[in-house]
Amino acid sequence: MTSTADADTDHDIDRLLSSAFHRYHYDFRGYAAASLKRRIAAAVIHFGCGSVAGLEARMLSDARTFTELLRFLTVQVSELFRDPTYFGAVRTAIVPYLETYPSLKVWVAGCATGEEAYSLAILLAEEGLLERTLIYATDINPESLRAAEQGIYDVGRFARFSDNYRRAGGRASLSDYYTARYDAAVIDRDIKRSVLFSDHSLATDSAFAEVQLVSCRNVLIYFNRALQDRAVGVLRDSLCRRGFLGLGSHESLRFSEHAAAFRDLAPSERLYQRI
Repeated sequence: MTSTADADTDHDIDRLLSSAFHRYHYDFRGYAAASLKRRIAAAVIHFGCGSVAGLEARMLSDARTFTELLRFLTVQVSELFRDPTYFGAVRTAIVPYLETYPSLKVWVAGCATGEEAYSLAILLAEEGLLERTLIYATDINPESLRAAEQGIYDVGRFARFSDNYRRAGGRASLSDYYTARYDAAVIDRDIKRSVLFSDHSLATDSAFAEVQLVSCRNVLIYFNRALQDRAVGVLRDSLCRRGFLGLGSHESLRFSEHAAAFRDLAPSERLYQRI
């Protein structure tokens, strides 16, 4: 049974999300409630507001608070070649199709700080496809997009990144694609120039380009069912005929209203082809 305190908190969260949408035009109202509740609770503690209502008041009076709040409302966790078997499947199951196109467009939706977009760029470079490819990488968090454009990461993370790369079927050494400087590593310019970073919301925006591959991983799990269906519809509309969609390991099209628009390509890696 829901307690009065929980009901009050849920009401205050609804008000906070509604205020964020109407003041700043960011729509989190269709995000999964349990996860969102945990993240907002952490934000209340971080800002020292004492309550969700206090956080709402501070957000409405100070735009900088909302910018910082985005770090809590969005999930910015990524790695180069995260889930190596996914990238291995892209290389073996999808690249042979991509090779038949004279030019390519790829969309990484929910790119966070850019690691997945750069991973795909490196993979396509090794397959001889990057020179004819434009990668759109989008997110709703402007701070994440700025970090992604810089392509600078803590050099201490690269031991794991290199292991991921090797297990994903990398053809060289990951160190060929970055330059280490003191405690930071910078993605090479030839890789970075193929990626265009831009803001885009799967909750409110529509498809903006026709692409051959969409990679949208570990985004849908934070949406409720209605928003998942909306987002998958946007992804579907962006794909050319027989284009490809990649989801996260805990995501599926099985119960989506758009499932009939796709066929399984590599089910274990959540790779689909638009019919």
